[in-house]
Amino acid sequence: MAGKVEICGVNTAKLKVLKNEETAELLKKAKAGDKKAREELIKGNLRLVLSVIQKFSNRGENVDDLFQVGCIGLMKAIDNFDTSLNVRFSTYGVPMIVGEIRRYLRDNSSIRVSRSMRDTAYKALKMKEKLVSDSQREPTMDELAEALGVRREEVVFAMDSISDPVSLFEPLYTDGGESICVMDQVSDTKNTDENWLEQIALSDAINRLSEREKHILALRFFHGKTQMEVAAEVGISQAQVSRLEKNAINQIKKNL
Repeated sequence: MAGKVEICGVNTAKLKVLKNEETAELLKKAKAGDKKAREELIKGNLRLVLSVIQKFSNRGENVDDLFQVGCIGLMKAIDNFDTSLNVRFSTYGVPMIVGEIRRYLRDNSSIRVSRSMRDTAYKALKMKEKLVSDSQREPTMDELAEALGVRREEVVFAMDSISDPVSLFEPLYTDGGESICVMDQVSDTKNTDENWLEQIALSDAINRLSEREKHILALRFFHGKTQMEVAAEVGISQAQVSRLEKNAINQIKKNL
């Protein structure tokens, strides 16, 4: 999937990225019933969907299907987003897209779960969407249990029952001819959903920079060059490099 450029007829190499101000303005117009603004929002956030489906790349699912399901989650996020709260759209949109994809994978699972437990899980997912819509954040298990009026353990067991099982021996990738399996990363505390969301947010913030700013940051922090070396390569003064670097970092912090 990593090498696939065209998904559902969309050239992912040319996906548009909206600035925060543009997103905020389009959200207001979409909430007022502007269908064109809603369409622009969808097109401007397809890269967000693309980032999310990377997480599900090892499930053996059709990429086009995952992308379409992710787009449904994106549209739900746009329609349910509360513009009165001081929350970035991507912060709210990513969990909505993930939830839609997980629901699709759950409904297509070959494992059978008891009707009562599945009903509890559906109620929990529905309540979770409502709480996310109301507070613009992921609710805790305790909050879900309280809202449903059931014990926390029931919610945990129900949610676990509809999660996709993964074999401990399932290969994740191959390094030098040796496969790395899930078991090798069971105790890994770095590859968490929180860090994954932070990486998406950072990537989104960097994509909003100009090409010159991206180039300067790449030379400085990925190639380890000094500001004088960057200045010589880019053809500007060291003072200009310093100013552009600071502006780019401040812009990333602002977008985060």
